[in-house]
Amino acid sequence: MVHMVQALGEFFGLAFQMSWQDAPRQDAPPQAVAGQQVGVSRQWSPSPLLYASAAVHLGAAAATLARPPVWPWALGAVVLNHAVLAAAGLWPRSRLLGPNWTRLPTRTDASGTIAITIDDGPDPEVTPQVLSQLAEYRAHATFFCVGERVERYADLAREIVSRGHDIENHSQKHRHNFSLMGPGGMRAEISRAQESIQRVTGSSPRFFRAPAGLRNPFLDPVLARLQLRLASWTRRGFDTVNANADAVYRRLANPLRDGDILLLHDGNAARTRGGNPVILEVLPRLLDALAVKQLQPVTLRSAI
Repeated sequence: MVHMVQALGEFFGLAFQMSWQDAPRQDAPPQAVAGQQVGVSRQWSPSPLLYASAAVHLGAAAATLARPPVWPWALGAVVLNHAVLAAAGLWPRSRLLGPNWTRLPTRTDASGTIAITIDDGPDPEVTPQVLSQLAEYRAHATFFCVGERVERYADLAREIVSRGHDIENHSQKHRHNFSLMGPGGMRAEISRAQESIQRVTGSSPRFFRAPAGLRNPFLDPVLARLQLRLASWTRRGFDTVNANADAVYRRLANPLRDGDILLLHDGNAARTRGGNPVILEVLPRLLDALAVKQLQPVTLRSAI
């Protein structure tokens, strides 16, 4: 029990230190920081769930010290709390662990907008065809790219940017155990991807999307230190595992609303029976539907 309380205390201490060290001084002039607009700073603040978790751990420790026979109940409360934290991390659209874009911010003008986000690339076979489809409709998209793939296919990454799209951070290696990492491992993965994308494209990401959308309580303070926003989605098509283009399209387009953030994949895309990447059969239909509804595809960055 004492070790659990110490671990939670170390987490809050590390996170506070990270946010304090990286927060611009109030008397300092506004300046550009990686991943943000000039004069805009993101400082980390624990979510209500994390405050509640601290209270549970401290209360359990205090109860056990005051009345040792109640330790099974105290331990049960701590275990239940950890289960809640784990569930929050396994729910990609959750805001229980910190801020999370699941929709575009409300616009002040009357025009409808929607964001198409495309993950896991760039892919040398699929991405060029995706770019051609987007160009045909004069649509812009946000590509959440893997850092090492940006380095490997640098010309393709630069082409994405040159066509008016944005490349954002999807970690350096897209590790399947990302949500099990501590703050040091997460920071290394995200920082390396920031550096890779900046070096290749000349543009520093402002958003991060976790591999598979999974995370843990350590992610938000790391993102705050790197001045990145977490972005998930409104709807996804599961197009890495579902080879039925009709089903993927229905998941994304039923219904389409102003402010939606939609998720597709150019990397790791499932293949239809005809051998085509699913995104190439879904994207034109989706763009047609957006045109009918007069919804303009925009990048996440343009909504900041």
